[in-house]
Amino acid sequence: MNLDVASPELRSLLDAPSPATLTLYRGDGEAITSPVWFRVHDDAFEVVVAASDQKLEHLRRHPRCVLLVFESVPPFRGVEVRGQATIQKDEGARARLAIASRHLGPEGGRAYADPARRPPGFVIRLPMSAARAWDLADRL
Repeated sequence: MNLDVASPELRSLLDAPSPATLTLYRGDGEAITSPVWFRVHDDAFEVVVAASDQKLEHLRRHPRCVLLVFESVPPFRGVEVRGQATIQKDEGARARLAIASRHLGPEGGRAYADPARRPPGFVIRLPMSAARAWDLADRL
């Protein structure tokens, strides 16, 4: 069953600290997949990467990537976002704080995103319009 990414049926998946992966491409075209934390903000899916992260180098060279958000329990919903990423500075580490807080709670998120520990990185954005969603409830 295909779902609209903005549908209420997907809100609990996208609002939760659901597992996600980001697939990027090296200069030679080889795919690299990494686990990531994400959030949906405004009209895009966002992932934060450190300024020193190799992901940033790969995306600057080749901005095409795939974000996959999924659940490993019924109804096995998922969202795949394929597209051209845009890269923005994470001013004041605001995106990192919001994303880390989803996964670690408010206190853990503040500790993780503390600019004294980690300098602000970059926000990778993929448009919601590039997403397709599904669940397998009708197949179970």
